[in-house]
Amino acid sequence: MQTWNQVYDPFGNAWLSTLAASLPVIALLGMIASGRVKAHIAAVLSLVLALAVAIVLFGMPTDLAWRAAVLGMVTGFFPIGWIILNVIFLYRLTVEKGWFGVLQQSVAGITADRRIQLLLVAFAFGAFFEGAGGFGTPVAVTGAILIGLGFSPLAASGLSLIANTAPVAYGALGAPIQGLASVTNYDPYVLGAMIGRQLPFFSLIVPFWLIWVFAGFRGMIKIWPPILVCGASFAAAQFLISNYVNPWIVDIGASLVSMAALVLFLKVWQPAEIWTSPALRGNDPSLGYVNGGRPVAVGAGVPEEFPRSAPIQRTATSSEIAWSWVPWIILSIVVAIWGTGWFKGIVNPIFTWKYEVPGLHNMIMKVPPVEAKPKAEAAIFNFTYMSYTGTGVLIAAILSGFIMRFSPKRLVTAYVETIWVLRYSLITIAAMLALGVLTRYAGVDATLGLAFAGTGILYPFFGTLLGWLGVALTGSDTASNVLFGGLQRITSEQLGLSGILMASANSSGGVMGKMIDAQSIVVASTATGYFGQEGKILRFVFWHSIALACLVGLLVMLQAYVPPFTEMVIHPPAVAPAAH
Repeated sequence: MQTWNQVYDPFGNAWLSTLAASLPVIALLGMIASGRVKAHIAAVLSLVLALAVAIVLFGMPTDLAWRAAVLGMVTGFFPIGWIILNVIFLYRLTVEKGWFGVLQQSVAGITADRRIQLLLVAFAFGAFFEGAGGFGTPVAVTGAILIGLGFSPLAASGLSLIANTAPVAYGALGAPIQGLASVTNYDPYVLGAMIGRQLPFFSLIVPFWLIWVFAGFRGMIKIWPPILVCGASFAAAQFLISNYVNPWIVDIGASLVSMAALVLFLKVWQPAEIWTSPALRGNDPSLGYVNGGRPVAVGAGVPEEFPRSAPIQRTATSSEIAWSWVPWIILSIVVAIWGTGWFKGIVNPIFTWKYEVPGLHNMIMKVPPVEAKPKAEAAIFNFTYMSYTGTGVLIAAILSGFIMRFSPKRLVTAYVETIWVLRYSLITIAAMLALGVLTRYAGVDATLGLAFAGTGILYPFFGTLLGWLGVALTGSDTASNVLFGGLQRITSEQLGLSGILMASANSSGGVMGKMIDAQSIVVASTATGYFGQEGKILRFVFWHSIALACLVGLLVMLQAYVPPFTEMVIHPPAVAPAAH
């Protein structure tokens, strides 16, 4: 079978080609934002449109397009859907036994203030799960915990997404940086260090931003000391570990430092006014805000089939509190083990099914200017089922289920119930990943990237936004880095800019796109039981995503052109050394 070369300007007009390439994502986000089309239907319709664009407008052979879409569907369930399914299974088990209610009470024992709970759970605890597992794990876990703590579904969803930004570049034990290194041939240690000279600014900003969104400016200012402790400790650890240790353990180390610093600080400081309302403050009751001083009913929109856990009425004993944390401690330990290279090295050679997709593998060529020379696109599905983070989560859930004294029969029936509850979310995730994989193989994403690359002196700003776009489209900082990393290096070198700077900016800018990618929004709505309300979540986080991405772009512009920021840019040999 003859190979097919990607076409990046099918109309011979960059504006028309870019418009055509953007149609699927515009349709997807538009339908979700409207609130009139259910997420799973919007995802399927957008996939159909993407197939039409790829085949009719970009000339992709039909059989290649269908194979790419099917590969994307499978990729959507493994590993993304697999993680969500098993995290929600664990959550439902802890709710059924009442352990989650005790957990709520124990978190309140650290602080009853909802703002500080948000720092502890959404930012610091979420960063740990991002570092250990990534791929939707932190939003699923923190969203479920926040909804159990009494936060409204919109607050739990949107705030978990905003919090899950600064740690993303080092997620899943540095997977995005490894992906970036693989396509740029830059040393991953150098890329990790350069990103560590960009994101700590935002690790300091995001906690303030998060509480400002939740509590308003006055509510944020009243607790600025713990916010500063949380953000500064995370930022400092993020910089030091990324620049002087390695890029693989940055999130895990920084999150543990941040949690410890915050808990210790709360031993000597508590806010003068304890805010116990779990609802956002504002004027729109449809968003779960407080209106006219009256809290909107917490949990509105959560179906009965998605159980909520109320705190137990009596004071839990120290023993009950300790046991309530056991499932989550087990989860943390298992996820951390599952993310390590040595564990993958042991199980992957034994428990891996490597499938080269016939009729697609190496049948599509990426060509200049996206690649310096023509390069075949591999299409391999590595079914590493034992080392998937979701498999570790399932094992943790089963172990926790037995500890909570569930019978084997009840565990099975509870799992089937969880699948039924998440059926539409799993369909949505599969369709969205099918769209993302299809557009990558069709070269549609590269057409959008080339539009950003033509911005000349403003390229440091728009190149950063290219990373943001990549994550918004693919749902993954790793995928965005693989997709646009080579383009960033080629373009920056042509413009006389640092390739290290712009490759790193792709990842740093990309993290701000994480909160608006459709996949993450579905994960958040699934974790919080906010089914059918994905449009509200998207509208809630959209402008925050753009604003933060633009701020990253401005920082990169300063690092590119303005002393002393230019001194922050690393200029080492490009090729990675054999060992460290």
